[in-house]
Amino acid sequence: MKSKSIWLIPILGILVFAAFASAQMGEGRAIVTILPKKANQTAPAVQGNDIGVKVDGKQAKVTVWRQLNQPGDRIELVLLIDSAARTSLGTQLNDLEAFVRHLPPNTVANVGYMDYGRATFVGSFTADGNTLVNMLHLPAGPPGANASPYFSLSDLAKRWPSQDTNVRRIAVMITDGVEPYFSGIGIENPYVKTSMDDVARAGIVVYSIYWKDKGRLDQFTMAQDYGQNQLSALTESAGGRDLWTGFGDPVSFSPYFDDLMRMLRNQYELRFTVPLKKKADVENMRLKLSAPGSQVIAPVEVYITPAPVALENTK
Repeated sequence: MKSKSIWLIPILGILVFAAFASAQMGEGRAIVTILPKKANQTAPAVQGNDIGVKVDGKQAKVTVWRQLNQPGDRIELVLLIDSAARTSLGTQLNDLEAFVRHLPPNTVANVGYMDYGRATFVGSFTADGNTLVNMLHLPAGPPGANASPYFSLSDLAKRWPSQDTNVRRIAVMITDGVEPYFSGIGIENPYVKTSMDDVARAGIVVYSIYWKDKGRLDQFTMAQDYGQNQLSALTESAGGRDLWTGFGDPVSFSPYFDDLMRMLRNQYELRFTVPLKKKADVENMRLKLSAPGSQVIAPVEVYITPAPVALENTK
């Protein structure tokens, strides 16, 4: 009888451990933009019961859904400019200056440049418009100085210039979007896919504005289409938007910055729990919205980490 008890103890331990492991939960966070379907309308207020979330096909439980419209809902914004962009970008300096001078009062910003696969910064996060204007300069790099815009974005995600993870992290890329080392589009390109995953881990919402590079490749329509398709795939994955889609460079950045400000004013924080796999990882998310007259912009990829375990008081 004693021998049976000796064997029973480790078996019970294994069963308890398996039950605990199977019940382990993960949690994720996303920034979701809700806009009206018609531009001249006001975005409707969306409640938590208006949304449904699935992660990797599994139903998630929404734990936080709140509109980010309070003074304390802080934003950190990085304007990331391609160092190999054509110097005609100088025609947009007035629009760039107006943009950084008129950021929302809850926003600090920084200006970085894509420099041979890295994100190089001139200064630090600041809310001072004059300081930000002084950070702006014409692209100084030769053709190919950006190496790949997705290398620089990954570098930004890994070295975001602050450690505060409770803010909204926004990146605005000005680049042609061409990935010169692999021909696949979106997740078919390993370098673009890596940047998508890095952005998801860092919790960054990415927007982009197309601008041609100095290289000869950008003279061809095929390269323009290719770059814009890459940027569209990236920004969709990251919960943002490719702000300019068309032929050639935009005439003015101003309307695209206006669109960006409109999106920042209509964002929500979403937190949820979902059964965790073996470890923290990037997973696919699908968000369903049941609010008539509205459209949703949400990240396709989210980073799921182990949820804190609340221990019960056994007194």
